[in-house]
Amino acid sequence: MRILNISAAAALFALPGLPLQASQNSFNPAISLILDGHYASYDNPAGNYTLPGFMLSEEAGLADEGFAIGESELIASANIDSQFYGKITLAIGDSAGQSEIGIEEAFVDALGIGHGVTLRFGRFFSAFGYLNEQHAHAWDFADAPLVYRAMFGDQLKDDGIQLVYLAPSEMYVSIGAELLSGKQYPAGGDQQGAGAWTAFINFGDDIGVAHSWLLGLNHWQADVKQRTTGEIDFGGNFATPAFSGSSKINAIDIVYKWAPNGNPKIKNFKFQFEYFERREDGEISLLDSAPLAMTSYTGDQSGWYAAAIYQFDSQWRTGLRFDQLDSDNRGSDNSVLASANLDNQDHMPKRQSLMLEWLPSEFSRLRLQLNHDASTPQTDNQVLVQYTMSLGSHGAHAY
Repeated sequence: MRILNISAAAALFALPGLPLQASQNSFNPAISLILDGHYASYDNPAGNYTLPGFMLSEEAGLADEGFAIGESELIASANIDSQFYGKITLAIGDSAGQSEIGIEEAFVDALGIGHGVTLRFGRFFSAFGYLNEQHAHAWDFADAPLVYRAMFGDQLKDDGIQLVYLAPSEMYVSIGAELLSGKQYPAGGDQQGAGAWTAFINFGDDIGVAHSWLLGLNHWQADVKQRTTGEIDFGGNFATPAFSGSSKINAIDIVYKWAPNGNPKIKNFKFQFEYFERREDGEISLLDSAPLAMTSYTGDQSGWYAAAIYQFDSQWRTGLRFDQLDSDNRGSDNSVLASANLDNQDHMPKRQSLMLEWLPSEFSRLRLQLNHDASTPQTDNQVLVQYTMSLGSHGAHAY
C-alpha cells in the first residue's frame, strides 16, 4: 500500500457514479462528534500574548489556562444524490465564559463533473498550504504553528467556490483555485462580491514502496477593507487598529513520509515544512480614536515552521517542531504602528515544541506538549495536556 494513494484516491470521488464514502448510507448522514479538552500552564499571563510585528485576529492566542474544554466538533455528511455530496461541521466551544456554537464548514461537492475536476462551494477551509485544510483535531501538535497564528488567525476559512483539477499523469499533480468572499480574516470588512482569491499547485510521488513526497506552491490575495484586531488603549482612549489595502501571501510547503513496506500502521515518519511571506500596502487607522489616528503602511512579513513526527509503536508517537517569524513594517507614524503591534521591537519570534502522545485506538488520543516560546522578548515555558476523542463515523484524513 503506497502512502500517496490516500490523497490520490480522494480525488477520484469526482468520477460519475462513485460515492464519496462507500460505507455511508445515501439517505442517512454519517454523524461524528469530536471531543477535545486540555490542561494548560504558562509562565507568562496568557491574556498578554502578542506577536511583535504582527496584527493578530481576536481569535488568535493561547488556549485558556488550567482545565478547559477545547473546541469540540459535530459533523454530519452524506451523498445528497448521485450529483452532490454535503458536509457540515459545527464548532462548539467557550468564549469569554459563554458557550458558543458556530458553523466551521458547510459545503457541497459536485460529484458528476468527471475528467479529474472537482467543484466545492459553501464555507470551507482553504486548500492554501498543507496544514490549513486539516481540522485542528488532526494536527500533530496541540496548537497552530506561529506563522498560521500570525497570518491566518490559526486557519484560513471563507465562503466561496473551489475548483481543483487532478492531472491524468503518473506523478500526482493537482491544480486549483478558490474565489472567496474576503469577509473572513486575514481579509475582512464589508466586502461586496468576491474579495479574495487563491491559486495553488501540488506535486507528489512515491519513491519506491516506503517513501513519498508532496510539494505545494500557493498564492492568496485580497483587497482588505478594515481588517480589525481587538481594542487597545491609545492615549487613554480605547481604539481598534484596522488595516485597509492590498494583501498578498505566497507560500511553499514540503512533506516527506516514510513507512516500512508502505504500511504506516505500526511505524512511520513524517517531515513537513512550510514557508510564508506576506506583502501589504495600505494604511493603518485606529478606529474610535479622537482625533482619528492614521498612518501609511508597508509590511513585509515572513515565517516558517518545520516539524518531524515519528510513530515508533502502534500506540505511541513523538514529534519536534520549530517556528520562526520575521517582519519589516514601515509607515509615516511609528506611534500608530506600535499601537497596532506592528513594531517588531527588534525581536524575532521563535518557538520550539516537543510532543508525546498515546493512541489507545484510532478513536482516542492523549497528548503531552512542551513549548519553549520566545514569541516575545520575555520567554514563556508552556505545558499542554490534551485529550481528543472521536465518536461515530469518521472518514480517513488526507495525505
